[in-house]
Amino acid sequence: MALVIAGDRSRTGKTTVTLAILAWLVRQSTKVQSFKVGPDYIDPMFHAAITRLPCRNLDPVLTSETYVKFCFARHSQNADWVVVEGVMGLFDGIRPVRACHDKTLRLQDYASTAHIARLLNLPVLLVLDCSRLSSSIAAIAFGYVNLDPQINIAGVVLNRVGSDRHLELLQEALSTINLPVLGVLRRNQVVTIPDRHLGLVPSEELPQLQTIFTQLAELAQTCFDWKKLLPLLKPPAAEHTLRLDKEITTRKSSIKIAVACDRAFNFYYQDNFDILRKLGAELVFWSPLADSAVPKVSGLYFGGGFPEVFAEQLANNRTVLKQLRQLILGGIPTYAECGGLMYLCDRLIDFEGKERSLVGVIPTTAVMQQKQLTLGYRQATAMQNTSVISRTQTVRGHEFHHSSLTESPNEALWEIVSFNTASSKVAEGWQIANLHASYLHLHFGEFEFLPQKFIQCCRNYQT
Repeated sequence: MALVIAGDRSRTGKTTVTLAILAWLVRQSTKVQSFKVGPDYIDPMFHAAITRLPCRNLDPVLTSETYVKFCFARHSQNADWVVVEGVMGLFDGIRPVRACHDKTLRLQDYASTAHIARLLNLPVLLVLDCSRLSSSIAAIAFGYVNLDPQINIAGVVLNRVGSDRHLELLQEALSTINLPVLGVLRRNQVVTIPDRHLGLVPSEELPQLQTIFTQLAELAQTCFDWKKLLPLLKPPAAEHTLRLDKEITTRKSSIKIAVACDRAFNFYYQDNFDILRKLGAELVFWSPLADSAVPKVSGLYFGGGFPEVFAEQLANNRTVLKQLRQLILGGIPTYAECGGLMYLCDRLIDFEGKERSLVGVIPTTAVMQQKQLTLGYRQATAMQNTSVISRTQTVRGHEFHHSSLTESPNEALWEIVSFNTASSKVAEGWQIANLHASYLHLHFGEFEFLPQKFIQCCRNYQT
C-alpha cells in the first residue's frame, strides 16, 4: 500500500517522523524505498543515508503526473516497505496556470502532498504539532479528514506532547472523531538535526549522523503503533505498465562526464544520473574541494549545493580552478545549475562579506544575501542555442537561492516566468562557448531532449 507522511503545516515534524520510521524499518529489512514530494534535495539525502537506496522525488511540476506514477511504480515494486515524505502542509500546493488546467482541483493544491496521495491512491499519516493545543486538536484533525473525501487519513502522529495529562486530553478529543493515534512523540524526545539557510545541514556534513539515526530508530521503537503501521507500509501492487522499465536498457557507455560531487556540490536528482547513463554516459564523480585535477572527460556537470559555505577551500584549489577555466573556455560542454553557476563566476561574496576568486568563466560576482530568498517553480523558454537546449524550447524548473549576480549577460539564456503567477518575464542564465549555466534546477524526467543534446555535444567535443 505504501504510506504518505504529511504535516498539518511546515516544520510540524514530518521529516523527523519520516526518518524515525525509515531508521526503524531498515533494522527489519534491507529493501526500504523512500520518496519525497516536491523538488527538495536535502531531505532525500537523509533518506538515502538511512536506506542505502536513492530517494526519488515525486514532483508533477518538474516532471508530470504520468512520470510521477511510473517513477513510483518502478521503484516501489521490489521494496519490502515504502515511505513517501510530503512537503509543507498536506494541502499546500500551487495554482497551475501554465502546465495544467485540471478543472477538478478544489483547492490550489497542485503538486501538494494531497495531490500525490490522490494521484497514487495512498493513505496518509498526518503529523500534528500539539504544542499549545489540547481539545482543539479534534477540530483541526476533523478539518483535515473531511476537507477532501478522496484523501484517506489512516491515522495521526501527535508530536511535541508535553505530559501524560496533555496526551490524555488529546486522545479524548480525537476519540470523538474516531481517528486512530498511530504515534506519539514527546517534547523531551526531540532528536535535533542542525539546519541553516537552505534547510537541514546535508547528511555528508554531520559526523554524528549514525548516532542520530540510532536515536531515531530507538525513538520509533517505542513511539509508534507498529502493529497498525506496518500493513500500511507494504508496497502497492503494480497497477501500471512500466513504460520506464521498457526504456531502461542502458546504452554502452562511450562518453565520460565529470560530475562535481562533494560537500559543496550535492544537489542532484538520482533520476538525472539514471537517464544520463541510459543515454550512454559514464559518470565520473569528483571533488572540486579535494581533488588535485579535473578528470579527463568529454563533459562537465555541476549541480547545486553550498559553494558559499566552502568558498575558501574552493578558492584555494587553484590548480583545479585554472584547469576548469581553460577547459570551459576551450569548449568542453558544461552544464551548471545554481551553486555550479556561482562556482564558475569570477568571484563569490559570502554572508560575512568575504570575497574570493573562483573559476572566472562567467564575468560576474555572486553575492550572498541572507534576507533575500528567490524561491519557486519557473517556466523557461530558451533564447539561445546551448549545449543543453535549442532556442525556443520550453522547460519547467525550480529556483531556490539566497544569492544574486552583480552583472547580467548581454544575451540571456532563458526567458523565465513564475509557474503559478502572472509575473513579468525575467531574463536569466549564461551561455559562453559550450557552457550552459543558470540558477534553474531541472529534472530530466519529462525533458530527455536536454541530456540527449548534452551527450551529443560531448560526443562532438570528444571527436
